This record gives sequence, structure tokens and C-alpha cells, in this order.
Amino acid sequence: MTSSHVPPVRLISISFLTNEMADRMATLISVASGKGGVGKSVVSANLALALAKSGRQVILADLDVGGADAHIMFGELNPPVTLTDFLNKRVNRLEDVAIPTTLHPNLRLIPGTGETLATANMAYARKKRLIKQFQELTTDVVVIDIGAGTSYHALDFFLMGDIHLAIATPEPTSVLDLYRFIKLAAIRRVLACFLARSPMSDVLSSRDFLSVEEVMTVAGATDGEGCDVAAAALHSFRPGLIINRASSSSQVNILYLRKILHQYVGGDLMLLGEIPDDPAVSQAVRKFLPVIEAAPESSAAKELVTISAAVEQLVAAFADRSKEEAEQPKEKQIRVLPANLTFPQDPQTSIPLPLKPDVPPPPIEPRQPARTSVLVRMYSDDPNTAKARTA
Repeated sequence: MTSSHVPPVRLISISFLTNEMADRMATLISVASGKGGVGKSVVSANLALALAKSGRQVILADLDVGGADAHIMFGELNPPVTLTDFLNKRVNRLEDVAIPTTLHPNLRLIPGTGETLATANMAYARKKRLIKQFQELTTDVVVIDIGAGTSYHALDFFLMGDIHLAIATPEPTSVLDLYRFIKLAAIRRVLACFLARSPMSDVLSSRDFLSVEEVMTVAGATDGEGCDVAAAALHSFRPGLIINRASSSSQVNILYLRKILHQYVGGDLMLLGEIPDDPAVSQAVRKFLPVIEAAPESSAAKELVTISAAVEQLVAAFADRSKEEAEQPKEKQIRVLPANLTFPQDPQTSIPLPLKPDVPPPPIEPRQPARTSVLVRMYSDDPNTAKARTA
């Protein structure tokens, strides 16, 4: 496969997390998926509403650039202002795009853009400005609904979050795409750490990498301190997994997926919950309502509320860590966000990162596999031809 050239890098300044900033900065929760059609927007909308009902001030931001639909979940068919107004500078602050919702006073919505080439292929400068504005929103939590796939936009918006959530369905294709997405996100996260350090930026920004290990090997050869920084960033990268439309006849082998992610990506994965395949969800969408509002007693709504409670614990834990960091000496108060690191300037069009064949992990038999489990196995050198078996 021909490698894509990455243009020269641009630096994004590092900011320090002071006590004052810790008090006003929102916790960013990014929600993404490896492929479309897995119910990511439904999960995001319900999660945002559930967090608002728990007493937090919440903003649901639709960053599914070019395919935004979160506003439809709340009956806002023609929002008065959208993300396009901010990107085109008709509105100066992202805060001014956040409109109230009728379902709950604690919940506001930043509607996404329309399907135009200008917004779907967002310029690097616009994305940089947008990321900065997200960090300045005045609220407790921002739930960010990110477009599916592995474009530069999707990966960088996902990494922008303080808490990362990945949505997948039990289908083998969805799980495989999830693995690829997390692998590329981890590579980009680690690469950003080294690109922030000038000695290796020219070398690293002009080549492609197969794995996190390859980035660490190449950069670590001349930048041992940077290797420690990158390792710390990777250690903190532990996305939460939400399985949507789960059923008794099709399940994901979470233990195996965690094992291959740890072995070939270097990160970990935590299962936050499995939302059952429930007709109440589609019925709620047709009513322009989140299912926890339209059918709170349904099985899907109950699981979504349980998942929101788990996310609430993650938000509280992140707030505690931020407070501890703010009390450290100033030189150590660096908030680890991709916006504070160095990313390659994107091309004018959104081009997915090059996907090269993975080194296949060896077949591993899970302990006591259920007969209906979907076992994610890589049998070929190319992840596009990976196969899944049912026990």
C-alpha cells in the first residue's frame, strides 16, 4: 500500500491546569465508533439526558461533521443556530451555539453542521479553533457525539475527550472496526506526544506506522524522556466500551478483545454495559425522544441509566485527578489533552489514516466459551480479511 505523506506539523500550545481552570473546565466525554449504524447518536443523546437528570449541567455536542442528527433526538428539527455558524464565524463563541432543550433545564445542545463539503472537510485551522473552544465551555460535562470512521477529524475529536467511550454492536464487522479505530487512536495519541518534542518531529511526521510499538521504538531511540511521556499517555488511554443491540444469540468475547488490544495496541478496554436489542429504542426515535424519556421502564432505558451511572463515576474520578494535578507544582500541571500536544496539519480533505496489515495475534481459546459467542480472531495478515467464528 502506498504511504500517504503527512504535511509539516504545527504546534498547539501547552496550557497549565491551575486551580481556577480546574474549577471551570468541563469534563469532555467523547463518544465514537469504528463504523456507522451502531446507534452512537442514540447512546450519546440518552447518556447526556441521564447525566443532566443526575444533577449535572450538560452540553450534548454533535461533531458528526457532515451527518449530524443529535438534534433530531430532541425534536429540534430546525435549530436556530448550529456548529456551522461558529465555524463560519457568524457566532464568535461556541458557548453561544449551545441551545436549551425542552426535556430538561440542565441540558443544552450544540447542533451539528449540515451536509456540505465546507464543513465535512473542515480545515485544520477551524478544527484547532474548535478544540480550543470546547475546553472553554462553561458546564460540568460535555458529551461529544463524533462521526464514525478513522478520519483525522474523528480520531482527533475522540482524543480530545477526557473520557473516551466506544460504541459497537455484536456483529464481527463492528467489533473488527472498533479494534482498528482504537489502534489508530492509540497510535495518533502516542505520536502526538513525540511530535510535541522538536528533535523527532520531522522524522515522525513524514512516515506511517503499523503499531504503537513501532512509534515507541523509532522515537524512543533518540528521545528517552519523550518515550516516558508517551508511555504515560498510553497508560491513561482506557476507552470505555458500550455494546449496543446485544442479544442472547450474539455476544462479544470481551476478554479476548481486551487481550489483543493490550498485546497489539498497549491500551486497555473496560466494558461499561450492554444495551439489549429493544424495539422501544426505535419507537422513541420516531417520537423524537431519548428512550429513557419515552419508555423509562424498557430494558434498553434501564441499561442506559446503569451505564450513565458508571460514566458518572468516571467523571467524578477524573475531577478528583484534575484537582490533584492542580495542587502539584506548576511545572507538572500539564493537562494531557491532544489539543495540548502536536498533531500533523491535516490535508484539506479528510483522508483516513493509512491502514496497513496488522501482525496477527495467535489464536487464543477463551475460557468456557458460550456456544453463541462471537469470537474475534485474526487469521490473516490483513485485518480486512479477518474472520469471526461462532463456537
